[in-house]
Amino acid sequence: MLRAITLRHLIAHAPRSIYSCRHLGTLVIAEHEGGSLSGTSLSSIEAASKLLCKDNNSLSLLLAGTGPSLQEAATNAASCHPCISQVLVADSDKFKHTLAEPWAKLIHLVQQKHEYSHIVTASSSFGKNILPRAAALLDVSPITDVIEISEPRTFVRPIYAGNALCTIRYTGSNPCMLTIRSTSFPASASLDSKTNAAPIHQVDLSSFGEEGSCRYVKQSKQESERPDLGSARVVITGGRALKSAENFKIVEKLAEKLGAAVGATRAAVDAGYVPNELQVGQTGKIVAPQLYMAFGVSGAIQHIAGMRDSKVIVAVNKDADAPIFQVADYGLVGDLFEIIPELIEKLPEKK
Repeated sequence: MLRAITLRHLIAHAPRSIYSCRHLGTLVIAEHEGGSLSGTSLSSIEAASKLLCKDNNSLSLLLAGTGPSLQEAATNAASCHPCISQVLVADSDKFKHTLAEPWAKLIHLVQQKHEYSHIVTASSSFGKNILPRAAALLDVSPITDVIEISEPRTFVRPIYAGNALCTIRYTGSNPCMLTIRSTSFPASASLDSKTNAAPIHQVDLSSFGEEGSCRYVKQSKQESERPDLGSARVVITGGRALKSAENFKIVEKLAEKLGAAVGATRAAVDAGYVPNELQVGQTGKIVAPQLYMAFGVSGAIQHIAGMRDSKVIVAVNKDADAPIFQVADYGLVGDLFEIIPELIEKLPEKK
């Protein structure tokens, strides 16, 4: 016997992932410093723009912090990309420091009001710190390290330290939460072409609640005139073969000559040659510069996962069988303590 099925019955028994898509829009969680968006946040906007379509044409940007720097960042962000529909600003001393707990609550609050279909941020220390906690509050599973957006709910991410690529189709409820590898979504060269700025709206924090159990202690940051490791065009990396922090200075000297950023392997960081913020690899920073030069780097799989997308890779190692030569475009078998000083001597001064 056939039974008539009403539209209400169909919706009531349909998977939430099907009918919740009526609330479409994408939210980008952005990081800012000194009144400007970070390079990784610009990459997040570029990735989010690929999610836009006829039914999903709204892209919102969420900024949080306090003081004039936040307002300046919001003004700059409003006109940085033609796809941005609005900039949401949460101005409070609770966001003076980027602690995961208040940020996750903020994302939860904004999502409850606007019901976005996607939430995107960079796979940086900022994004990795915040998004998992926010996803837990929203009871969804985040997709991390996305390197390609095939469809609005189909993504590609690396697995096995980048040796294989996995295609994932998200079938859960909204929002679909992503962290993206900024090296896979370079910011467009024409980002400054927009003339009409998007509107800026303040987030209502009246129902935000009390502070949680986390508190800010201090932030340690190495001051340097060299380019940022994550966005530099040239990266000079040293490995354990340098043997000491004193010897590592010749890598830094070469980097100064080339106007390059300095990187290090995990072994060099663990040995105390350089701070861990310079670590390149699966558990460090993912880089994709125009030129990557590796001195005394054996080529462990964890390190290669963090630099294999570099445009040109140059390797120098005494061991002719070192795995780094398998991914290098140019390789030189030799003693780095002889080769680096010779390079420094022959290279012209940076203008």
